[in-house]
Amino acid sequence: MKAMVYRAPYRIRVEEKDRPRIEHPNDAIVRVTQAAICGSDLHLYHGMMPDTRVGTTFGHEFIGVVDEVGPSVEHLEVGDRVMVPFNVFCGTCWFCSRGLYSNCHNVNPNATAVGGIYGYSHTTGGYDGGQAEYVRVPFADVGPTIIPEWMDDDDALMCTDALPTGYFGAQLGDISQGEVVVVLGAGPVGLFAAKSAWLMGAGRVIVVDHLEERLRLAETFAHAETVHFGQVPDVVVHLKKMTDHLGADVVIDAVGAEADGNLLQHVTAAKLKLQGGSPIALNWAIDAVRKGGTISVMGAYGPMFSLVKFGDAMNKGLTLRMNQCPVKRQWPRLFEHIRNGYLKPSEIITHRIPLEHVAEGYHLFSAKLDGCIKPVLVPGE
Repeated sequence: MKAMVYRAPYRIRVEEKDRPRIEHPNDAIVRVTQAAICGSDLHLYHGMMPDTRVGTTFGHEFIGVVDEVGPSVEHLEVGDRVMVPFNVFCGTCWFCSRGLYSNCHNVNPNATAVGGIYGYSHTTGGYDGGQAEYVRVPFADVGPTIIPEWMDDDDALMCTDALPTGYFGAQLGDISQGEVVVVLGAGPVGLFAAKSAWLMGAGRVIVVDHLEERLRLAETFAHAETVHFGQVPDVVVHLKKMTDHLGADVVIDAVGAEADGNLLQHVTAAKLKLQGGSPIALNWAIDAVRKGGTISVMGAYGPMFSLVKFGDAMNKGLTLRMNQCPVKRQWPRLFEHIRNGYLKPSEIITHRIPLEHVAEGYHLFSAKLDGCIKPVLVPGE
């Protein structure tokens, strides 16, 4: 099969790779019809995540058609059109039984915190991802779900990570009726978090970014006020002024560690495999939220040796809530919102790129060229 393959930081290409096979009776092989490039994929692309091995195929957002099933698979059949959550999870451990699918205890021998994630380095289990013509899907009876007949492929693709993660970010903010919510980052997750904040009762939503096309989409798609942090002297002071000098009730960090990184971060991450960026956005959140407020962290962070203002968070009496999104737990409510017309997640898709041109697609997305906000890869085109 053809698959995106990692060779070194900034060096990826499409290669011929062995088609995945059934390795366990509960596996399925899915023929990928669409995959997306996620902002967190750029941490891998730039060499900022530890243990990203040569030959790995990225991609944790994908949908497709079941091509083969293992002998114990009961809930899927060949030909089913499926959406696959980015979490790899067993469905039966202590954490899965409580809906904490992102913290599954049985799928990642390399970490005690996060469970498995498709195509996201060996720190999350070493599973190949969906930026390929075919992908192996473990625990096929508990992860993938048949796409409802009324849902189109583009909306289903956004439900594999970006939409549920943004929704989960707003959910973790524990938003009360009428509260002021600030979202740091107007990428896909930030846009969905801002949109979801309204569904949870927010009285005011402010989105912070520095790219004009993202800020415009935050205004039109998420109906939010916007702040260009490059056009204000101090973004924290500016946000305080906008909120009666108190700070926001809830701040959602949808940025995480900077995917580009500075020189020191590149040396310690790409060379020494130590860290995944610096916590500038997280410190902005700590400073910009009111005393007694809540911070929700959705941005991707690797191991860091950078300073976080934890003392300030403690002294302000803040509640910090965070996790990788347990995607499948969010689906029932999100499906309702999509079917009822409250959400149309495919509206943020800006580019469709043949899988063959994946290197150009990553460059386009990484350099934020041509207004690229959410690119979709299409095998066979």
